[in-house]
Amino acid sequence: MESFNFELRTRLIFGSGSVSRVGSLSTELGFTQLLLVADHGLQEAGHVERLSRLLRDAGLSVVPFHDFDVNPDSEMVERGTECARRSTIDSIIGLGGGSSLDCAKGINFLLTNGGKMADYRGYGKAAKPMLPMMAVPTTAGTGSEAQSYAVIADTATKLKMACGDPKAAFRMAILDPELTLSQPSAVTASAGFDAIAHAVETAVTTRRNPVSALYSREAFRLLNGHVEDVLHRPDHIAAREAMHLGAFFAGVAIEHSMLGAAHACANPLTARYEMTHGVALAIVLPHVVRWNAETHGELYRELLGDGANPEVRVATSDIGNRLAARLVQIGNACGLPSRLRDTGVDSGDLENLAEVAAEQWTGSFNPRPFRAREALEVYRCAY
Repeated sequence: MESFNFELRTRLIFGSGSVSRVGSLSTELGFTQLLLVADHGLQEAGHVERLSRLLRDAGLSVVPFHDFDVNPDSEMVERGTECARRSTIDSIIGLGGGSSLDCAKGINFLLTNGGKMADYRGYGKAAKPMLPMMAVPTTAGTGSEAQSYAVIADTATKLKMACGDPKAAFRMAILDPELTLSQPSAVTASAGFDAIAHAVETAVTTRRNPVSALYSREAFRLLNGHVEDVLHRPDHIAAREAMHLGAFFAGVAIEHSMLGAAHACANPLTARYEMTHGVALAIVLPHVVRWNAETHGELYRELLGDGANPEVRVATSDIGNRLAARLVQIGNACGLPSRLRDTGVDSGDLENLAEVAAEQWTGSFNPRPFRAREALEVYRCAY
């Protein structure tokens, strides 16, 4: 067994109604004047007003920032940084889905260390201390609350940059499943599949370790067992609790094992066709699983739940097909498309997409070597 390092940097506060503690917990962390980063949808849902009231009732000063969209880019982060600079803030809260949480991290990078987002592409490039942050996720999806990475698109190229540093981890995350009740069903579906993709990919990367694998397996168990419940019964709090915790566990797994070829293939689709990330993953992940399983099928075995019972073990040659079939079933239940041709992707663009996919950092952690040729094979199968 190879040596590894495992560290949890984010304190987790979990449970229905736990957001009511945001004021006292912020005070406990030493927050006094904070930047509240939340997208416009959170304003419309009333979450921003409620959180701001809880914070002000605890004696904290709140500076709001909402001028960004889904898949935040470097220009949006710069606008948030200017907003923060106009006030004397000492802390940041990210409220919302992955867009809000990543935007909060991006602002923190530029506010404390200067420069441009491209300067932080990769890991460990923040030389100066960063402000303490809290995450209050309102979707069960990206798991950004458990990671020290911000995924920010380059405004000019639209390509996503993974910018990470240990100092960019949230000090605390409040997971209140009641906050997910207001999200539209389409968001529940795409975010849910995003989380499932994280659990599947982290389980097999070249950077996985015995502890990260525990989080990957438990994340998949929680998400796989409850995604249809949330879709069919939106008010099913127990199912939402499982999804919220599963997404967090998958985020912990990403932090320590990274992702693979499915995310490498999904990112160019999101950038070029403005496809929702969860939709892109629903299309490509089953094909990546089948392709990886041709040489690394055993790595997926424990996700199927038969690892402890040799008498019912699925043959190695069938593992990829079994898991891919379940992923397709989940995608169908979520109402997500299963073919690229159904989303407006031009077949003549597949080679260009494959070239871009081969340059994505996540592809380098895939268990099977992943280059432009392999990316093109995945896209053609998914078309």
